[in-house]
Amino acid sequence: MPKVEDIVAQMRAHPKSVRFADLERVCRHFFGEARHSGGSHRVYKMPWAGDPRVNIQNSKGQALPYQVRQVLAAIDRLNQEEE
Repeated sequence: MPKVEDIVAQMRAHPKSVRFADLERVCRHFFGEARHSGGSHRVYKMPWAGDPRVNIQNSKGQALPYQVRQVLAAIDRLNQEEE
């Protein structure tokens, strides 16, 4: 099983070829359990004001590329706020 850091590196290199299960694992690692997990969607709450959520969707086992980029942006912001 690949490490979360390896999955994130793969997400940055190839956002169009990310498995939904891998994206879900990364989100759980950085943001905790999904606040909503109905059907093909998972919603994760962010620790900042404004748009306080990330929504990911399962599309035939794959993650949607724009959602991969949103997750990466949220991870980058989270890392910046921790510094």
